[in-house]
Amino acid sequence: MTTDLDRARDLLSRSPILDGHNDLPWALRMLGQSDLAGIDLTSEVPDTHTDLPRLRAGGVGAQFWSVFVPSNLQGDSAVAATLEQIDLTHRMINRYADAMELALTSGDVERIFAAGKVASLLGAEGGHSISSSLGVLRSLYALGVRYMTLTHNDNVPWADSATDEPAAGGLTEFGREVVAEMQRLGMLVDLSHTAPATMRDALRVARGPVIFSHSSARAICDHPRNVPDDVLAQLAAGGGVCMVTFVPAFVSEECRQWDQGVSAEMREQGLDPKNYAERMRAAAERAASHPRPNATIAQVADHVEHVRVIAGIDHVGLGGDFDGTDQLPEGLGDVSGYPALFAELLHRGWTEAECAQLSSGNILRVLREAEKTAGALQDETGSTPGA
Repeated sequence: MTTDLDRARDLLSRSPILDGHNDLPWALRMLGQSDLAGIDLTSEVPDTHTDLPRLRAGGVGAQFWSVFVPSNLQGDSAVAATLEQIDLTHRMINRYADAMELALTSGDVERIFAAGKVASLLGAEGGHSISSSLGVLRSLYALGVRYMTLTHNDNVPWADSATDEPAAGGLTEFGREVVAEMQRLGMLVDLSHTAPATMRDALRVARGPVIFSHSSARAICDHPRNVPDDVLAQLAAGGGVCMVTFVPAFVSEECRQWDQGVSAEMREQGLDPKNYAERMRAAAERAASHPRPNATIAQVADHVEHVRVIAGIDHVGLGGDFDGTDQLPEGLGDVSGYPALFAELLHRGWTEAECAQLSSGNILRVLREAEKTAGALQDETGSTPGA
């Protein structure tokens, strides 16, 4: 008897996932493995959510690797660290060239899918990585970066973050220039981590589709990292995609409230809730007296379905944030868990064609449309991507 899980695995073998956000490069750096000599991605890697066997088991055929650096790094330090992460990711892809390949275009992704490798794209997580320089932005594009999240957890001088106090009121004039230049280059504008005012400003000025690389639905879980319904509707009108994420505090209201408790306790102790290492310690301490709840696959599916209801089937994708969080929903503990999510959606009545749109069809369409938009903008200005 064929089960929903069997159907999901078969589906993903034919329509692989293009996931919007994975922090493996930063996880390797934090493990002291920036030289890659002490790890082997062809077997299970301890202390990570990601390696090549689990990517295959999860049906992941393409991945945006985040070249993240923390937003407490600023200026030259942020730029240098971002370049180091780009270098690490390129070396990782080259080291496993029989299983991974750098993708720069939608056509590359489809070709690499067909070759049975993991199409590897790069995404920069936070505008602090360019230190308010369009020249640095263009250099990142030349090095293969194909999206940039406008902010991370802190504001940048030209855009407000979802998790900082408003300063710019959305996008400044320079922020609008950044969005315009990204679209001229063909670099996707990623609105995850941004404040709603920034989201709305970017959608107003965008000439082509934009994305949320790893965000869920605010109507279901009232976390500032999630997307309000009016923004989801605007996103759809512009042809974009919201790639639903798996971080429990963004998925489950119970998890969000527990996480708020961690932040409150840290502030009482004079600690910065945005400091990842300190936060992990504080969370462990809180868990000793307040058991930590967890999210479920069904709750993740609820977010996927909500985005579908508000934005439409053409505007939903997946961005798990594996290796970017210390906790994941039950049944989605690493990248091999994707078939279980698709089994849940098939059980709910999703067709295989709809699941194929979710897995990669929608984000591939956005990549193609972003390339067309860039071509049109370059024709208008008589320029080329590097000019």
